[in-house]
Amino acid sequence: MTGAQTLGALLPTVPFGLALVGLLLPQRSRAVAAGLGITGAAAALVCAVALAITIDHGITESAAEWIDFGGLSVTLSVRLDPATALVAIAVAVVALAVQVYSVGYLHDDDRYAPYAAQISLFTAAMLLVVVAGDLIMLLVGWEVMGICSYLLIGHDRRLPEAPAAAVKAFLVTRVGDVGFLLGIVVLGVSAGSFRISDVLAHDFSPGTLTAACLLLLAGVAGKSAQFPLHTWLPDAMAGPTPISALIHAATMVAAGIYAVTRLFPLFERAPAALAVLGVMAAVTLLLGALAATAQDDIKRVLAWSTVSQLGYMAGALAVGSPPAALFHLLSHAAFKALLFLAAGAVIHSVGSNLMSAMGGLRRPMPVTFWCTAIGLGALAGVPPLAGFWSKDGILVVAEQAARHHTGPAAAWVGWLVWIAGLVGVGLTAWYAARLLLRTFLGASRAQTHPMDESAGIDAPATTPAHTPVGTPHDPPGLLRWPVLLLAVPSVALGFAVFVAPFRSALALDEAHLDAFLIIPVALLLLGAGLAWWRWRADPAADPATGLGPLRPAFARAFWLDEVQHALVVRPVRALGRLARRIDETVVDGAVEGTGRGTTGLGGGLDLLHRAGVPRAVVAVLAGALLLGIAAVALGGSA
Repeated sequence: MTGAQTLGALLPTVPFGLALVGLLLPQRSRAVAAGLGITGAAAALVCAVALAITIDHGITESAAEWIDFGGLSVTLSVRLDPATALVAIAVAVVALAVQVYSVGYLHDDDRYAPYAAQISLFTAAMLLVVVAGDLIMLLVGWEVMGICSYLLIGHDRRLPEAPAAAVKAFLVTRVGDVGFLLGIVVLGVSAGSFRISDVLAHDFSPGTLTAACLLLLAGVAGKSAQFPLHTWLPDAMAGPTPISALIHAATMVAAGIYAVTRLFPLFERAPAALAVLGVMAAVTLLLGALAATAQDDIKRVLAWSTVSQLGYMAGALAVGSPPAALFHLLSHAAFKALLFLAAGAVIHSVGSNLMSAMGGLRRPMPVTFWCTAIGLGALAGVPPLAGFWSKDGILVVAEQAARHHTGPAAAWVGWLVWIAGLVGVGLTAWYAARLLLRTFLGASRAQTHPMDESAGIDAPATTPAHTPVGTPHDPPGLLRWPVLLLAVPSVALGFAVFVAPFRSALALDEAHLDAFLIIPVALLLLGAGLAWWRWRADPAADPATGLGPLRPAFARAFWLDEVQHALVVRPVRALGRLARRIDETVVDGAVEGTGRGTTGLGGGLDLLHRAGVPRAVVAVLAGALLLGIAAVALGGSA
């Protein structure tokens, strides 16, 4: 193998090996577990940076046969290009920041050792998805991430909602994964190989290809929280805040978007699948943004924001621009991880997730304030921060697809994504400004009271606004430096678009060099200005009160969770109860009845024997009984 191929193979292998060692440690081996977790993420980052330096333009592949099913092969292979290296760097940077941050954030958690090992395993699984050159290898990483998300979301057993959130995330994503698995099977069996290069080169029939792509989109909807399988992501906030940063920024939710970019030549030849993806993206984008406008839990605002931003990425793919989707994936990984870790610092200091229990934190927490401002500015698309170039680049390619019919999708898909994206710009600016104003400016809305500083894990989302708190303060070094680290790419990626190697690695076109886009910037100013105007009128009031009767609908995300519960969960539970009743009454009844009959017959024979009846007589009577039964049966059949 070449140097690049060796580095690609090492990327998931190193954190995976250290994760296995960490899982074997005793739960109290905190220092060793922390060292293994940080070392694994740091080693992955070194490999990713080295890969970005050494890899040539174009695609580098290596493969070794793993399994052969009578001519249908599965290979251990890597498929690398410059974009792969950039995504791997993003995954490793966020994983390293989360590992370091977790050491301080969960400093009194007696289950920290398995937690750190599970993060390493999560990181390795995502890196396997990034470098995999075979669909089965990609599927392995895909499914291991699902297991890790279940374990990490449900980590905090003190929260009653954590186990339910973990099960929900696992089951909802499994629904999509069934389609994803079937799509892979269709592609592999039709192409005679699961190797990605062979699949991309195969000449599929239009019907087969469309069916396979639609099945793959089911898995994408689950992993990347697209409508209608998006409902697990906001509830996943029950996990510790560092896990929220990892899931929302660079692992779980990014996997679906990345998988489509990996297989995009197939989707180009299936315009019907791209149309479905475009509708899904527009609905997801608007639904997430509207839901974020009315949340009081700071983490749920960011969670619904992630749903919305994933809609932008899916929209870029729907209009035929994987480079725009990948660029926003990278910038979103930086500023969303930054925002979650900064929110964790606020929660750690204040003792509540609720913005109604915050306010006035700018002076006591200046570092957290400025880092949050940078992250929210990038999220809203404030120029020249990263989100401006990546998100507005999506609007440019959507407009081009609509007006000039560029790309494989129909023009109406471009119009749909463009209009939804513009509305999303205004909504994003509104809820980003609201979060900053409610959390950091104005007067404090919390009662100051000495707080147990060992409470490193998030308060439940149901924490009341009057929860006693200590004196707010910026976090210590282990919680501060990861936040500062992530603030750098949240700014720098906005300027990296002018650097030719970065632009060529993602194959970005001149659309991403456009100067200030008038319509998005105007909508940005309008959304942020409305939030400021509402807040200035009454700093103690929530600007969301201006939503009036729409607020409950937005806060509950239009009750889609309840609809799914009524249409899917309750019927499935009812079928489960019916199946259990049939099993208990019919199946168990027949089995137990046969046993009771045999026991009774044996008891009767025993009585006859004890009464002194000769065995021969007993045998004759038993034979006569059997003959009688047989005669009745034969007569009935005649």
